[in-house]
Amino acid sequence: MRVFTKTKGAIVGALLASTSMAQAADVEVLHWWTSGGEAAALNVLKQDLEGQSVGWQDMPVAGGGGEQAMTVLRARVTAGNPPTAVQALGFDILDWADQGALANLNDVAAKEGWDAVVPDALKAFAKADGKWVSAPVNVHSTNWVWANKAVLDANGIAQPTSWDEFVSAVEALKAAGVTPIAHGGQAWQDATVFDAVAMGALGPDGYKAAFIDLDSATLGSDAMKTAFDRMAFIRDNVDDNFSGRDWNLATAMVINGEAGFQMMGDWAKGEFLNAGKVPGEDFLCFRFPGTAEQVTFNADQFMMFDQGGEVSSEQAALASAILSPSFQSAFNVVKGSVPARTDVSDADFDACGKQGMKDLAAAASSGNLFGSMAHGHAAPASVKNAVYDVVTAHFNGEYDSETAVQELVDAVEIAQ
Repeated sequence: MRVFTKTKGAIVGALLASTSMAQAADVEVLHWWTSGGEAAALNVLKQDLEGQSVGWQDMPVAGGGGEQAMTVLRARVTAGNPPTAVQALGFDILDWADQGALANLNDVAAKEGWDAVVPDALKAFAKADGKWVSAPVNVHSTNWVWANKAVLDANGIAQPTSWDEFVSAVEALKAAGVTPIAHGGQAWQDATVFDAVAMGALGPDGYKAAFIDLDSATLGSDAMKTAFDRMAFIRDNVDDNFSGRDWNLATAMVINGEAGFQMMGDWAKGEFLNAGKVPGEDFLCFRFPGTAEQVTFNADQFMMFDQGGEVSSEQAALASAILSPSFQSAFNVVKGSVPARTDVSDADFDACGKQGMKDLAAAASSGNLFGSMAHGHAAPASVKNAVYDVVTAHFNGEYDSETAVQELVDAVEIAQ
């Protein structure tokens, strides 16, 4: 059972009170995009709607990964007062659709041809029982590494392409007195790192077997122990103050040259861009060593809540704006992600953006595109949360690697 803390209760109360300020022509949007780079990207959508005379009632809930936002949302829905639209990921969207809570966007989708331009991997979460229930904003990929180029150059470190090369780079930074890895000790961040580490250790077939098929033999394999051993190495090379740190503050450590690497999804790029940094000159972006051909993804979407059986004009305007090619380009250039449409040009994207679009297309065509376990696109929330618990307990020293493997097998079996 989930229990509200005093802090959660205060947030929920404030948001419930804020709904009375929304005007009839507003879209009331619940989201967790609160960092500098995220806010800059979100402003692109706000301005788009303002140009259509649609107001924006903002409901930000801090905390990447969306767990806090879903807590607030449940309170709103229980009170019979859902927002117009809510940022959501993967299986969370399908869970709300199964409850009959979401609006049917088929008319908008048919008018604008969404089915022809949105990849099937995204439609698997945007549609339920043949109905469009959410509008995909982007495709993020999670198996990225971000590095401060000046720090690496100063220590004679080349971009690592294998786990062994990554180990050597980390050890060189540590010997030079530089924090090797910037990390925020929050469960979703631990799991994001584990996503990439597990893909490298298990390979794509093993990753699919473990986190999508939930195969107990793979979950309990020697390769999984290797993944946990590698997580222990990473834990030994973060700074002492990592616990509870927000992801964007860890990114700032890399931006400011206080750390060499961060393993984080491509939303981190928005922080570098917001700080005026240039890819290839100030920072490097590359796939986690050992996962160069794979892409683990999550896609931010805005699910629309049913408001009387009809899609309101404001909801239709929001959905239409989100899937327009011009918005998909403008937003994702700022956000660090890549478009949810396959027909958007990469002309306005920087080097990391172009690489992301190229990687996504290649992975989709080769069968190497996988939903991210850490971000709710591989297995339902109950399984995801069970993995979170084990990964974080291991990262914080509660389990050794062998124990973590057995705990993972048991936790996933119970969660199903």
